Amino acid sequence: MPRGFDNLNYYEAAFVRLIKTDKDIRWFDEPGRPWFLYRPGQLLVGKKDAARVAAALKKEGTEFGSGKAFAGVSVFKVDRDEDIPRLVDRLRNPERWKNEPVPQVQPHHVTIGYPNLMGGPSGPPEPETALSEPKPGSDDQGKGIAVGVCDTGIWAQASTAHPEWLGGHYEIEDDDVDALYQSADLLGLQGGHGTFVAGVLRQAAPGAWFDPERALDPNGIGDERMLTEAVTAVVRRKANILNLSLGCVTMDDLPSLPLRNMIDDVPEDVVIVAAAGNAASPRPNWPAAFSRVIGVAAVDDSFIGLEPAPYSNFGPWVDACALGEYVSTYVSGRLELSGDPTVRHFERFARWSGTSFAAPYVAGRIAAVATKNGTTPQKAAMALLRGPRWHPDYGVLVT
Repeated sequence: MPRGFDNLNYYEAAFVRLIKTDKDIRWFDEPGRPWFLYRPGQLLVGKKDAARVAAALKKEGTEFGSGKAFAGVSVFKVDRDEDIPRLVDRLRNPERWKNEPVPQVQPHHVTIGYPNLMGGPSGPPEPETALSEPKPGSDDQGKGIAVGVCDTGIWAQASTAHPEWLGGHYEIEDDDVDALYQSADLLGLQGGHGTFVAGVLRQAAPGAWFDPERALDPNGIGDERMLTEAVTAVVRRKANILNLSLGCVTMDDLPSLPLRNMIDDVPEDVVIVAAAGNAASPRPNWPAAFSRVIGVAAVDDSFIGLEPAPYSNFGPWVDACALGEYVSTYVSGRLELSGDPTVRHFERFARWSGTSFAAPYVAGRIAAVATKNGTTPQKAAMALLRGPRWHPDYGVLVT
């Protein structure tokens, strides 16, 4: 078990076990340096630096091939047993390049969804009774605004299972479907995450249209390529707002190169909202920490009033915060966790908490303000975030 992860609940422990046994994920956890997850055998290089890095690798005798480029980066394929962080350290060493600029190189970081994982003190989703129907006359809130939801995808039966909340407000393509299950009706650790997010969005903006796109698997795992391709797809289909309830931490906390390139390619009038993460840490999570992105933390509603959610990330890079716990649209299935005697059976609705769900609430409120004020989502976001910071490290409170 990696350092700092010795007091996990069943849900978090299941996620850590999955990560540690997945042959396509490596966990960097070296004393004195921040941890991160990455794909083995892949080195990402800024395209303008590809020739210099190739020459350097040949000189040191590291064998490599070419992978499919994406988001302005070249992919160098090396042996799966190659120590990618050490290779990046060598290539980032200024002494190696003398009077040349240090090339842009990084691992291919793994992304995760953000319910209560990686630091959250709570646990998995819990079964809940049905939501009441949307309030009459609320259909104008967010009407005409399209929100791209890059997540686990959408339940194939979401429209018929949730006609009041989701039906008629999205179109589904084959590659948008959430695979959901590990086997039979046994849910992946984040199976249904995208369907839950869509429901929170629609609660904040009952008239909004959403465009689901798959960027995570049913266990809530993806990578930078998957995220950039999902964002490209929804932007191509003219999304006005992007909701990204996922992200990654990176080697030495440097900004992700492909995610930065992805954001640079998003038209300026498209608003980007991203969850801050659930590690109870000020460490930047990407893409939420980019200045172009509205990073969203979570708050709790306790008996003494609103308080920072104990699991939420925070910091000067966070722009807004909202409640992190909701009852929302979910899927049918069961969730079993090793060592946990409780088997959770779900029938269309659940209660869940995390910055994953604070983010779509903020995205929905932006859509609702845009239609209320007869303005663009970009101007609505500026208006919504114009108030004083609720807390120095949590941004403006959105209610």
